[in-house]
Amino acid sequence: MRLRKKWWARPELEQSKEVITEPKLLKGKWKEEFNNSNPIYLELGCGKGKFIGTQAQANKDINFIGIDLKDEVLVYALRKVNEVEREVDNIRLIPLEIAFIEEVFDKNEISRIYINFCNPWPKLSHNKRRLTHSRFLERYKTFLQPESEIWFKSDDKELFNDSLEYFNESGFELLYHTYDLHNSDFKENIMTEYEEKFRSKGMKIMFLRAKLK
Repeated sequence: MRLRKKWWARPELEQSKEVITEPKLLKGKWKEEFNNSNPIYLELGCGKGKFIGTQAQANKDINFIGIDLKDEVLVYALRKVNEVEREVDNIRLIPLEIAFIEEVFDKNEISRIYINFCNPWPKLSHNKRRLTHSRFLERYKTFLQPESEIWFKSDDKELFNDSLEYFNESGFELLYHTYDLHNSDFKENIMTEYEEKFRSKGMKIMFLRAKLK
């Protein structure tokens, strides 16, 4: 479903110190932006911000960056973050097309990536657009620290099975995976907005953790 353009969204984003509208200027300088040397965790496609906002509040010793393409979505993530805590020092939000991510982060700047319910791009000709595709995994390796992890959740079994292969092909070690996250022994899960809806419908959520070797 196409989002209706909200002309007020970009001005609201630009007024916030948590939103970085020129992220390419901070490549190699993200520790300076956060004013500390804490690990930086990145969420690709942060949506309306429930996941990243909860993570940032619970982990003050970690810095979080959320990326989403649409101002109309990211503005709600900003509001969600500010609902939780007015002065948020360990979170930044970036309006960005993820295809340009290598222009934003330098070698060893990111310690973990979260990918939650990305577009499955089911057509074979579109598979390379998947955020877990080997094509993207190779890009992430240019800025991930050694032994960093990628955490991936999906409701799409075909995408999940293909992603298991993508991670293996790209030199990641599979640490954990389950086809039914909510009935698994994994206890660190934080639900996204989509995940809450899926769970209410009885849908199974698939999850994996993969480590860069």
